Formats: sequence, structure tokens, C-alpha cells
Amino acid sequence: AFAVWMVWSMVVVKLPDVGFNYTKNQLFWLTALPALSGATLRIFYSFLVPIFGGRRWTAISTASLLLPAIGIGYAVQDPNTPYPTMMLLALLCGLGGGNFSSSMSNINFFFPKAQKGYALGMNAGLGNLGVSAMQFIVPVVMTMALFGAIGGESQTLVKDGVSTPIWLQNAGFVWVPFIALSAIAAWFGMNDIADAKASFSEQAVIFQRKHNWIMCWLYLGTFGSFIGFAAGFPLLIKGQFPDVDPAKFAFLGPLVGAITRSVGGSIADKLGGAKVTFWVFLLMVLSVFAVINFMPTKGADGVLMGGNFIGFFVAFLCLFALTGVGNASTFKMIPVIFLTHHERLAQVNKNISREKVMQDSNKEAAAVLGFTSAIGAYGGFFIPKSYGTAIAMTGSPVAALYVFIVFYAVCLGVTWWFYSRKNAPMPC
Repeated sequence: AFAVWMVWSMVVVKLPDVGFNYTKNQLFWLTALPALSGATLRIFYSFLVPIFGGRRWTAISTASLLLPAIGIGYAVQDPNTPYPTMMLLALLCGLGGGNFSSSMSNINFFFPKAQKGYALGMNAGLGNLGVSAMQFIVPVVMTMALFGAIGGESQTLVKDGVSTPIWLQNAGFVWVPFIALSAIAAWFGMNDIADAKASFSEQAVIFQRKHNWIMCWLYLGTFGSFIGFAAGFPLLIKGQFPDVDPAKFAFLGPLVGAITRSVGGSIADKLGGAKVTFWVFLLMVLSVFAVINFMPTKGADGVLMGGNFIGFFVAFLCLFALTGVGNASTFKMIPVIFLTHHERLAQVNKNISREKVMQDSNKEAAAVLGFTSAIGAYGGFFIPKSYGTAIAMTGSPVAALYVFIVFYAVCLGVTWWFYSRKNAPMPC
């Protein structure tokens, strides 16, 4: 799901070289649109697991990924494919983003409080790994006739006067067998939980919960940054350091983020989600300053000058690592917040049983996990689009990075005020 969702981040890098005449802003639009549709679909997907059941919905939502995978495979073979068609396929890739939201809602029902951080972090970390795997695999499969005559003829990539055959369609086709097998495995291998059933109206109570909206804001800062940086990283490298091949480095950022998310849940289980999240945002502010420091500047003639790719790359790896830890720590906070909320209600109303507390808190936490992941995913649209807009207006993406710094500083203050300070209203 994550691989299909973010596949445009690698496809756009090669489009100009095979004859697609798109501007930089148009290319950034293609990397941003999957996040826009994916985030919107997540809003609906997050409520569908308790309605349809985890097994049934996972199988259906996984099978739907065949649409963009096959569509991209055919569209990129013809440089005359209309740009609106490419935009539609980019929007369809958002089906991969929606898929993840429902998986997080489903996972929440299977684990006790003490293990939720680990379980949610591991599920999300392995999902996030799909971005890195895609950014590593796609450049490799583009170099070979992977599916023979069935996959179509090669295109000609022209760079620095040298012509090379490339099978850009493999960026979509390579995922088809994996999607089919995953959908079948979900249908026959997963389970539905009877007491996880809930109507939309039962779940809609989360819109009245203040902490639902606060956690949406914080998750926009962590996951939104991860998915946005992942979507825009290859094109950002190509634009700022033209002599560097993004395919050799871009996959490492999401890989680091996926690994740290997998272990970040355990760290949050031990130290507390709020404390970890506080330090994550503080270090993210410093890391963005480092990224800016190592970026090249444009001279009066428009030529890029200076810059240090190694420093830029290391600073970005730190950002990816921090977003991974932050993704896990914020998701650790959510079940604790809603369990505490219902325990406080039970202290006021003695007629509320412990079983009722657990059931209601689990259902609300599951809905909030899905909903926050939906709102957070909009970062995947705003970050690459911010790069494109900043470049169009100023010739450089630096202005966008300063906006990110201000946003992370606000997230830092919100985390401290509501969750991590002494006598915080909702310590977690």
C-alpha cells in the first residue's frame, strides 16, 4: 500500500528524460496529489473497519490498489498521455494511503495497553518500509524487461547525450503480483473481532473530543513530515544537487524513518509517549536549520553555488529518524489519552463498569488512530507542494523549510502544554 501510494516520487524523476514535457511545479503536483487523495480517503477508511470488519475491508482495500498500479504501467509508456490523466492516476494512488489507516484501526483491537505502542509502531514501521523498498526497487526494475513482451516495449532515456533503454512501466507493474497475493492472504488469513463492531454514529463521538484534534495536529507534524519528506526527497535532491543521482540515496531516508518507527513504539512504552514526542519536535527544529545551512544558494545568474550534499543528506536522515520515532510516540499517546478519559468518567459515574471503560476507550482510540493518520497524511501533500510553490515564487525551497520550523515549534509548545509538563491536563 505504501509503495503504491508513494511510487510517483520516483516516477517523476524519470518522466522528463523519456519525453514528458512537464514543469518542476507540475512534477511536484504529481508527487503531492497521492497524499491529498490518500489523506481524504483515510478519513473514511478509518471508520470502516468496525462497520465492515477488519478482514473483509483489508482484502477489498488491498485489491483496489491494482487500479493505479496497472494504470501507471500503461500511462508512462506514451509521452503523449494527457497531464490530467497522469493527475487522475496520481489521485488513485491515494488508495494506498487509505489502506494504512484502516490497518491501524484494526490492529488496535488486538493488543493490551502495555503492548499497543509496540504493536502500532511495528505495524506502521513495516508499512512505512514500503516507501523505502519502493524507492530502492523501482530504479532497479526500470532497467530490465521484467515482464517480457507482456510488460511492453522499452522507452529511451536520454541524459547528457547518452541514450539508455528504460522500462518505466515496471514502476507500476512490479506491484501487481504482490497486491494480488496480499489481498488473497487478507481474505483467507485474517479475522474479524465481534466486539470491535461499531456504527459510524458510535465512532463519531471522537469529533467532540478535544484531544482528537490536538493529536491530529501533532501527528501532522510527525507522520505528515515523514510522508511529505519521502514524497519530495528525490525531486528535491535532483533540483538542489543536479550532479547527484537521487535513486542512489533517496530510499535511505524512508528506510531510516521506518526502522526508527518500529523501535520508537518500545521507547515510548518505556519513557512515555509525551516525553518522547516533546524531544522529537525540539530536535526536528534543529535538524531543519541544519538542512538549510547545507543547501546551495542561487547566484545572480541563477546558477546554484556552494552547498554540501553530505551535510544536507545527513541532516535529512536525522529528520527522517525523528519523524519515525515521533510517529510511534504520538500513536502511543492516543490509546493512553482515551483510556484515561474514560477512567475519569468512571470515577464520576460509578455505574460504568471496567469492561465498559475498556470497550469504549478501545473503540474511540481505534477511530482516533485512523482519523489522526488521515489528517497527518495531508503533510504528504503540503510538503512537496510547498517546495514547488517556494521554488516558483523565490527560485529556492528554503522559504518552505522556514515555515516547517515555525510549525514544529508550535507542535513543541502544544505537546509541552497539554501532555508533557508537570501537572499537564492529560499526562501520557
